[in-house]
Amino acid sequence: MFGSKKKLEDLMEQLRPDLTREALGVGPEFPGVAPNPVLSSAARRRNAELRTGELAIGRLVDWREVSSDGGVRVVLMLDVDTVGGVSFRGIADESLTVTELVRLAPGQLFPVRHRPAVRDHYVAVARDVGAEQTQALVAEIARRATA
Repeated sequence: MFGSKKKLEDLMEQLRPDLTREALGVGPEFPGVAPNPVLSSAARRRNAELRTGELAIGRLVDWREVSSDGGVRVVLMLDVDTVGGVSFRGIADESLTVTELVRLAPGQLFPVRHRPAVRDHYVAVARDVGAEQTQALVAEIARRATA
């Protein structure tokens, strides 16, 4: 429908250079940010898998607003630490309210879910995790890091 994948990637790089792999701080294996994840079956499948993924903690590095038609869609760049001791740069494609958007601050901690078997840099904010469970997760990751 849109031509080759390479042409689409080149067009996206021209339109949004802030969303390139280099600007996001991820490697060449990162599949990229979907222009509209609702229209992408791969993005819908990925998001469904992430909802049941393993918990980890992400520290906010930066964010980019992708669109604001109806809601605010942002790409969050997070430094992620897992319970298993793995650290990586994670990317979360999230829809936020204006209130959530104005509260974003570098260094802010988020509980996130990831897919350890895939390793594609995608994570999702775990909105179902409460403050107590988040603190317990932070403590567990810190304990394993010092062990």
